[in-house]
Amino acid sequence: MAASPFRPDRKGIGEILKTEFVTEVNRLAQEVGDQCGDDVEVRFYTTDRGAASVTVPAEVQAKEGALTRAATAVGLEVKAK
Repeated sequence: MAASPFRPDRKGIGEILKTEFVTEVNRLAQEVGDQCGDDVEVRFYTTDRGAASVTVPAEVQAKEGALTRAATAVGLEVKAK
């Protein structure tokens, strides 16, 4: 007897990504932003899921690695492409 194909509940998964994880994503983004210093922009938004961005000036990242250091400090894994 062949097993039934697995069919993910895409709508349900989307709702989880929009609601249950958004608080944690926003908290981590804010922590990273707080670690970066003064010239940082933390933005929270929703696409097909909850999302956040942390932006620092390119020269600050290039000279000090501010964003990389901040992300590592809050426990996020940072990898080079």
